[in-house]
Amino acid sequence: MKKDLKEKPLIYDWNKSKGFKFRHKKDLQLDDETLRDGLQSPSIKDPTIEEKLELIELMEDLGIDTADVGLPGSGPRAQSDILTIAKHISKNKMKITPNCAVRTVKQDITPLIEISQKVGYPIEACTFIGSSPIRQFAEDWTLDTMLKLTEEAVSYATENGLPVMYVTEDTTRANPRTLRKLYKTAIEAGAKRICVCDTVGHTTPIGVYYLMKFIQTMVKKTNPEVKIDWHGHSDRGLAIPNTMAAIAQGADRVHATALGIGERVGNTPMDLLLVNLKLEGIYDRDMTSLARYCQLVSEACDVPIPPNYPVMGCDAFRTGTGVHAAAIIKAKNKGDDWLADRVYSGVPASVVGLRQIIEIGFMSGVSNIVFWLKQRGIEPEKELVDEIFRAAKQHNRVLSEKEIEEIIKYHGREEKPALNTPIKRDKEIKSKKGKDKRKK
Repeated sequence: MKKDLKEKPLIYDWNKSKGFKFRHKKDLQLDDETLRDGLQSPSIKDPTIEEKLELIELMEDLGIDTADVGLPGSGPRAQSDILTIAKHISKNKMKITPNCAVRTVKQDITPLIEISQKVGYPIEACTFIGSSPIRQFAEDWTLDTMLKLTEEAVSYATENGLPVMYVTEDTTRANPRTLRKLYKTAIEAGAKRICVCDTVGHTTPIGVYYLMKFIQTMVKKTNPEVKIDWHGHSDRGLAIPNTMAAIAQGADRVHATALGIGERVGNTPMDLLLVNLKLEGIYDRDMTSLARYCQLVSEACDVPIPPNYPVMGCDAFRTGTGVHAAAIIKAKNKGDDWLADRVYSGVPASVVGLRQIIEIGFMSGVSNIVFWLKQRGIEPEKELVDEIFRAAKQHNRVLSEKEIEEIIKYHGREEKPALNTPIKRDKEIKSKKGKDKRKK
């Protein structure tokens, strides 16, 4: 198949037409915010420390560079978990490095200094403060107050040996003059990174382009060695395109969370970001542990994964439609898994350690049934195929494996299995008549 592709490509990629190549920093880094910003969602539960440690190990497997492991200012429980995670990383000589979110106040930074001293290495302090006019007005802050808090917090952290990333919340709605002064103050106080935040998911990709250009120009004039991070949210459903735009514009590090969990509708989903980076040729790590990473967060945080969630939803690589299934089956019959994994899939299932699944339901064709039976070593006799086909057409959903096995078990007998929830046309008609009566 690879030889055939060289001679006659089977996929024309408009994403790369006219020689376009996705731009990015060669040393682009990923920061996982699942255990901090992700846990700020009001609908989730805090994982156990054992679950958090497993998640850190999965991040390591996926090649994620850094992880925000908590908010030390929130109390003893958070501090204990941060200390345990930091020790685990050190003990196991992991490549991933921890960081923590802290407000621009000494009482948040002090516990992080103490944790760093206990583990024997510096933990990056992500000092944050609101920067938009609306936030300033709500908080009754003056710019002078914000500059003073910034200078004191960043200086305090750096003087105590902590590397600092200075975070301006709501950057995408902030005044350029304010941003320039805040960043300049933080950089001069010792911040080695600054973070551009779309805290309420306000911006669009074109907004990212102009904002990043402004920030890059400002940083170059102040200290070109300072790195720039991007942190996005999904309120307008644009977290992935915005993060990809930030990468294309030269962000040094981007933030995301597993399944996009986080405040309100959440953050940039790390899993989907990794898939997109993989498909763009930016990320070359093995991704077979991505499914476990998502499953763990779903279970530990009590976040159900919707069936139609991209890549990790149960329907992502599953079809019960006759036309789609027929194309996949024909591709498989050519003896090439590469072809079968792409003929009806923009994301190959094998990339994330999954596989294409063909089901039998009310929209299925005979080919679905024949394939299903052959995969399980069952001879697809015409009478059996017809019987399964009839049962499928009598239902308003996909048949479960157990139901199909029951049909096979009772095949040839007069007695037939009682399948659950067939289409109830009589109930639908009665319901409609009831509505008509109410109208009269």
